[in-house]
Amino acid sequence: MDYSIALFVPLLLVPIFSFVAVVVWADARRKEREALYRSEMVKKIVEAQGGGSAVEFLREEERIATRRAREGQRLGGLVTSAVGIAIMVLLAALDRKEPAYLAGLVPLAVGATLLVYSYVLAPRDDQAPGAR
Repeated sequence: MDYSIALFVPLLLVPIFSFVAVVVWADARRKEREALYRSEMVKKIVEAQGGGSAVEFLREEERIATRRAREGQRLGGLVTSAVGIAIMVLLAALDRKEPAYLAGLVPLAVGATLLVYSYVLAPRDDQAPGAR
């Protein structure tokens, strides 16, 4: 029996899972630092100018986060639609009797759904929660 495969899998999986653990830990530390810096910033704004400015600061952060999420959905929709079109072109070029190119409609439909949601159904900046 060939034991090289039996040794290869654990020797491959241990570094992968160790790397994933370190990445997750580093991301949690980064988020914790960002939350600390944000709370310190709000404290300084409240001390310097009063509570109204801090509320405006938090609302502006929320508007920026909403805008970034919507832009991410648009980018995801464009990329997914492009992948669907590329799959359709690739499968159509295979020149088969069955219409295999129709498999590209699945990612194309997902991308179109993301785009329609981000442009039509997603809340606008002025409709974001907490906005006046």
